Amino acid sequence: MGDAQEIENIHSRHMDRAMALALRGVGLVAPNPLVGCLIVREGASIVGHGWHEGPGTPHAEVKALEEAGDKARGATAYVTLEPCNHHGRTGPCVEALIDANVAEVIYALSDPNPLAAGGADRLRAAGISVRGGVGEDLARHVNRAWLHFIECERPFVVGKTAMTLDGRIATAGGESQWITGEESRKAGHRLRHEAGAIIVGAGTVIADDPALTARTDRGTGYPLRIVLDSTARTAPGAKVYERSGKGALLAATRAAPAARLAAFKEMGVEVLVLPADDAGRPDLHALLGALHERNIVSVLVEGGGEVLGGFFDADLLDEIDMFIAPKLFGGGKPAFGGDGVERLTEADRFSFQQIKTDGPDFRFQGVRRKEGA
Repeated sequence: MGDAQEIENIHSRHMDRAMALALRGVGLVAPNPLVGCLIVREGASIVGHGWHEGPGTPHAEVKALEEAGDKARGATAYVTLEPCNHHGRTGPCVEALIDANVAEVIYALSDPNPLAAGGADRLRAAGISVRGGVGEDLARHVNRAWLHFIECERPFVVGKTAMTLDGRIATAGGESQWITGEESRKAGHRLRHEAGAIIVGAGTVIADDPALTARTDRGTGYPLRIVLDSTARTAPGAKVYERSGKGALLAATRAAPAARLAAFKEMGVEVLVLPADDAGRPDLHALLGALHERNIVSVLVEGGGEVLGGFFDADLLDEIDMFIAPKLFGGGKPAFGGDGVERLTEADRFSFQQIKTDGPDFRFQGVRRKEGA
């Protein structure tokens, strides 16, 4: 019994290391999943390691096998996702593992993508020992956005707000920079780095003129910046429409004048004309459907309050990050607009945990308890 437990502990430790490798690809690999791989001999000697760095680059297994070379023969491969069994931009990882003559493949999570699934069966057919489910819970958490994108056919939506203790994102006079401290702002930029796109409303652009870049230790990133602007009333020269990186997208409705839309197109801004909801704003379900077609795996909704409230009312928030400063405004703009809930039972939609911060602010992360629309 003790030997069996020690073997399980060894498997868990190696899978944890593979998971840490996978996380190096955060913000870089979409629309692909985060994957890490270790090649281990005799349970202890790591002879190869790799992680997926982005679309079109070698998969984690291939990189690890290249490092291992001949030492991969008879070794065990630990992979955070079932090795793929299809030809995409790169060849199938199962063939690389078979050609390397590994003895065993241990993976955390079965691949839900029908185009890539079947790797485990192919490996078994080649005489390789295969075991799945080691570290599955952590693997699901690491790739939760990608899994949601595959299974629900829409992007994973994270809401983010920086507010006071009384739930305000701006003073009565409209001042909002800065409510929270430097550490909270750094965390917000990391959320931007992780997202495939950032969504804000026209009011935020007009009031704050944000650039919506992701400034982290890796440098400055430029995710796709999306502005919800029914009538195209924002200025085409606003910072958010700067064309670096993945560029910008204006989500308008048919109420937007053609001349205004043409001005954005001339600036190199993509224009998406969506159906209007009952309030005349771009329909959020239609927006997420269009983003899914563009292979946007996850989006970060930064506000303002009406936009966050709209996503909340439509039950389209999968997670919410709330940065709360120990301040009171006593008025001003609320963090969430919209209709809100009518009954107390509807207010239990998220499960919240407090995350430690290095500064004076509080951070709460909420995960939706039930599947949304």
